[in-house]
Amino acid sequence: MSGGDFQVTEIVPRPVPVLARKPGALRNGAPFKDWVLPAALDRVRRKLAGSNDGDRQMVKILAAVLTDGLPAVEAACLQALSEGVHSSDVVLNILARQRDPGPAATIHTPAALSLRHAPVADCARYDTLRSA
Repeated sequence: MSGGDFQVTEIVPRPVPVLARKPGALRNGAPFKDWVLPAALDRVRRKLAGSNDGDRQMVKILAAVLTDGLPAVEAACLQALSEGVHSSDVVLNILARQRDPGPAATIHTPAALSLRHAPVADCARYDTLRSA
């Protein structure tokens, strides 16, 4: 690692929250120029460099490292790139879907709580109740 190079795991916890709050600190991608990022994150950074809000999007992605961890963010970037997109919204959506616990486990109902008589849909009964 040379003098100006930083590993993302060493640098992300300190300046990223500040960058998210201070828009002037993002001029021309200055905070990211010397960062050594994993391959997928670096490819996303280079693709975002061409958009007007690329620096802000990169800050959102790097902020996700604090909550989801570097391996998860890198995997999300790789998946987004493989699908041909590179915006922070897509990367964060992929991360959110990975955090989703999925459907709840089915709870088996004890026999004592089972219905004896299943309800019957009776529209005619509804009509009689409505006319009364």
